[in-house]
Amino acid sequence: MRLRKYLLKDAPMAGMMPQEKDIAALATVFVSSEAAGAPIDHAFDRQRGPGGSRWVAAEPGEQRRRLAFDTPQQLRTLLVEVEEPEVSRTQELHVAISEDGGQSYWELRRQEYTFSPPGTTFEREEWAVMLVGVTHLSLVITPDKGGKPCYATLTALVLR
Repeated sequence: MRLRKYLLKDAPMAGMMPQEKDIAALATVFVSSEAAGAPIDHAFDRQRGPGGSRWVAAEPGEQRRRLAFDTPQQLRTLLVEVEEPEVSRTQELHVAISEDGGQSYWELRRQEYTFSPPGTTFEREEWAVMLVGVTHLSLVITPDKGGKPCYATLTALVLR
């Protein structure tokens, strides 16, 4: 059997992760808003890491996005990247899933990201999960827990 390996410079952040789900082929994405030049497509385009492309909300305040899968999915890993190079703030992300066609959701994860440019501007989280029969995935982003009128951002959302 041949060893599966990556050179660090070619590792998953530089492109598609092994068994990464192709969201465009598997789901319809609903989004509350997107800024011109920073559509939700950027969260799935594999341009990751600091300086990668990113989705940015068109308006300040809480933002929602929902993935409605064409067929129920098995999820083993969720990877989230968020970058904020300009504004000091604490962004909160809520991830929930539905297994009944979007009729009900249960919270999978709640995570905060604190940004303090020019120092801390990028956060990356990877969560191991074992979910079967997921019909919908919901993300709710509060761009600043302190209530400043900030714009939510998301650099990457990767599902395996």
